[in-house]
Amino acid sequence: MTEVFVPPTVDLRVPTHEDALAWHRVFDHPDVMEFHGGKSAELSVYEELTARQRRHEAEHGFCLWTMTDAGGDVIGFTGAQPWPGTWGPVGDIEIGWRLGRDHWGKGYATEAARQTLERVRAAGIRSVVAMVLARNERSIAVTRRLGMELEETFVAPDGNQGHCFRLEL
Repeated sequence: MTEVFVPPTVDLRVPTHEDALAWHRVFDHPDVMEFHGGKSAELSVYEELTARQRRHEAEHGFCLWTMTDAGGDVIGFTGAQPWPGTWGPVGDIEIGWRLGRDHWGKGYATEAARQTLERVRAAGIRSVVAMVLARNERSIAVTRRLGMELEETFVAPDGNQGHCFRLEL
C-alpha cells in the first residue's frame, strides 16, 4: 500500500513586532544561517525585517509572512517581496522561505510556499522567481516541488553561484 503524504498544518500571518524576537530565536542555528551569511543575525536585523514586511503587506498585499505550526508556534517565515538587488531579476517578485532547524524535512516549507503562491496570484502577480544558492539542495528541492523551472545560473556579487527559478502563475 502506498503512503499518501499529508501536508502539515501551517498558517501564515503578517509579522508582528514581537515576531522579530521569535525569528531571532528560531533562526539562531548555524545550519539555518548557512546560506544567509553563515552566522546568526542580531535582533535588530529581525526588528527591521519584520517592520519592512508590514510595509510590504500594506503596499503590495504580500510580504514575508510569519509561519506558525498547528500549535501556533513560530517556526519560520515564507512569502514574497520585490527582488531587492540591483543585479539579477530586477523588477520581479521573489518568493522565499526560512525554517527553524527543528522543522526541516516535514513539508512545512513546501506547504507554506504553496500558500504563498495562492496569495500572490490573488494579488495579481503573474510570475515569481526564487533565487537559490547552488549548494542549497533543500531549497532547490522545494522549487522543484512547486513546479518552478530553472531560468538561469548566476554568480552573485559575493562570488557565490546560484540559480534563478521561475514560475508563471
